[in-house]
Amino acid sequence: MTAPDTQSLPQRQASPPPSQDQAPTAKHERLRAELARLITQELSPGDQLPGERRLEQEHGVSRITVRHAIAELVRDGLLVREHGRGTFVAPSPARSRLHLASFHEDMRTAGLAPSTVPVLISQEDAPPTAAAHLSAARALRIRRLRLGNGTPVSVDDCWVPEGVLPMETDWSASLYGMLAETGVGITRAEQTVQAAGASPEDAQLLDIAPGAPVLVFHRRSFSLGADGEIPIEYSISVYRGDRYQLSMEVTG
Repeated sequence: MTAPDTQSLPQRQASPPPSQDQAPTAKHERLRAELARLITQELSPGDQLPGERRLEQEHGVSRITVRHAIAELVRDGLLVREHGRGTFVAPSPARSRLHLASFHEDMRTAGLAPSTVPVLISQEDAPPTAAAHLSAARALRIRRLRLGNGTPVSVDDCWVPEGVLPMETDWSASLYGMLAETGVGITRAEQTVQAAGASPEDAQLLDIAPGAPVLVFHRRSFSLGADGEIPIEYSISVYRGDRYQLSMEVTG
């Protein structure tokens, strides 16, 4: 029996060991995990992330790797970039249980200080949905920017019947509180929530890019009068998707 001619067979070369960047866990993924641990366990909302050069030196990675990891954490909502200042730990999102409460109550429950900046207060023709709910062609429009700890959270556009609230008042206060003081406090509301992209106008107020994810609440509110329920408010509230969460209990 003739032995095979091994010289005629192709020689298989040994594969080189994988480089560090070809390993199952890439450098930026390991750095991202370490930064996520730092953000959630050691830093607080509003704290500044160490600079890129320091992260390069401490973790032995390139500037590209650092920027890749940070970009993913910004995308995931753990970090926020502020032009000219740096990168900071994102504020914790406020959480609502889908109950009847004012913005001020929701923010205080979340441990945030609420504040409001009036954007537009005017008597004007109501949009069709608001006019149908209020049974009035004209209404008082109240458009306001709502903040938690000084950070934009939502833009509220609401309409109430003319004559219910005076034009000259403190529009930074709780609207529901003002309505209660006039004897038409809100007792019930019907609300829908949908995901959407921020309009250019809302995005500018909320300090986000146009088209960024937002939650849009449409609310029809009622007050209880002597003769039954009275439609008292129609509102559209646009919340930043990275600053607001919904919480609910589901039972069988």
